[in-house]
Amino acid sequence: ALWLEEHHAYLQLMIDLAERDRAGFDVIHNNCLHYLPVAMARLLPVPMISTLHTPPTPWLESAVQTGPCPVIFAAVSRHTAAAWRHAIPEIRVIGNGVDLARWRPGPGGGPVLWSGRIVPEKGPDLAILAAREAGLPLDLVGPVYDRHYFATCVRPLLGGTVRYLGHLNHEQLATLLGRASACLVTPRWDEPYCLAAAEALACGTPVAGFARGALPDLLDERCAVLARPDDVAELAAGLRAAVRLPRPDARAHAVAHCAADRMVDQYERLYREVAA
Repeated sequence: ALWLEEHHAYLQLMIDLAERDRAGFDVIHNNCLHYLPVAMARLLPVPMISTLHTPPTPWLESAVQTGPCPVIFAAVSRHTAAAWRHAIPEIRVIGNGVDLARWRPGPGGGPVLWSGRIVPEKGPDLAILAAREAGLPLDLVGPVYDRHYFATCVRPLLGGTVRYLGHLNHEQLATLLGRASACLVTPRWDEPYCLAAAEALACGTPVAGFARGALPDLLDERCAVLARPDDVAELAAGLRAAVRLPRPDARAHAVAHCAADRMVDQYERLYREVAA
């Protein structure tokens, strides 16, 4: 029932857009993960840009390959663009951005921070193991999406120098990130981007994480230390090194590569190009 409800909602949206004249629209920018906007883009009176936020999925690949596909594609990282190139030869790369006025530099020196959804693929249990091996205190922040995983794999590891602080709002999280000595990023899958890392850098907080997905695209040795995927011992050593990285370098990297204004400028240039 939920699948049909979503299907009909997107179908009605695309029919409505197809029946409009050009007045009021120069470009449509699609950020959803549903297949119908891409599959029906050829019916629209104006061009569509579609941002790829995920690895390839069968339903979206099918939408691209079912016939003429006039969509202009952008991807949130070089890693994501490379994952899609077998189906989409031409892809712009426009990285996600964070608000540098909201995510402000802080003094550091506090516990290491891990933030994100509490689910197996984010690997908070690996973050706890790495922090304990590194001998550094750790705070975890985020909503519990998988209660069984939290109860069996995360909660038993809490205590002592490891705390779970719950689900915080952006202002609270930005304050914690600014005080953290480093940010741990521990994905068990190839993330298309990593907002947690971008937010940390904006707060002047270096990152220690697994060299997986888009993280090597987003980070360099001046602001982060990356370990082999799932290697807790190597990550622990990287964490000890990351806390010594200069905080101004982390902020400077965010300003140069992770700013929301930079993302907006790139999309506006693309809108003008496509509309012309």
